[in-house]
Amino acid sequence: MLDLDWSALWLSLKVAGCASAINLIAGVGAGALLARWRWPGRELLDTVLTLPMVLPPTVLGYYLLVLIGRNGPLGAWLDEHFGIDLIFTWQAAVLAAAVASFPLVFKPARAAFEQVDRQLEQAARSLGVSELAVFFRVTLPLAWRGILAGLLLGFARAMGEFGATIMVAGSIPGRTQTLSIAIYEAVQAGNDGRANLLVLLSSLLCIAVLLLAARLVGRTPGSRRDLA
Repeated sequence: MLDLDWSALWLSLKVAGCASAINLIAGVGAGALLARWRWPGRELLDTVLTLPMVLPPTVLGYYLLVLIGRNGPLGAWLDEHFGIDLIFTWQAAVLAAAVASFPLVFKPARAAFEQVDRQLEQAARSLGVSELAVFFRVTLPLAWRGILAGLLLGFARAMGEFGATIMVAGSIPGRTQTLSIAIYEAVQAGNDGRANLLVLLSSLLCIAVLLLAARLVGRTPGSRRDLA
């Protein structure tokens, strides 16, 4: 029986979970902002926020290196004020995964907010409900399925992130070696048995997440299944 190091799986789950938590705030916030308010340049901002979906992962990794490297604006500031160096840490892997998976959370969130009936929101406002209460008591409950489906897709994408991660976090076993990087290293080493097991494990996890996301998207409010 092959000796399978589970550290890559646990690290991938931790990285994907942290990245999803970041995108829950950033992606849902950006989706609500672009869905509800109109201003010049809104669609340009939408395009910029969607770029990680189409840019090569190595380009994302390069941008992150420029940003968080020791000579980068964020990296230099963190090093000067807090003595923090993000490069080759699992936190850098989280940042890479969050950036790569952000559009998969942001786009469904925006679509979900745009589908909310504004008359229901207006009715709540006419009853004297504050804007913050309208968002949390009316808008968010009506949009939660689309948001959760996007979060699950983002989680699956974060689990499989490779290009940007290996550029900013490297491949340090037990520290920064995620599941996708472990597969690459196994293939490079000619360890086909280990590679096959890791690929199977990664595929099963992603299939489970995608099936759950599809189930959520298919169950729209007011459907027979919801009423049952």
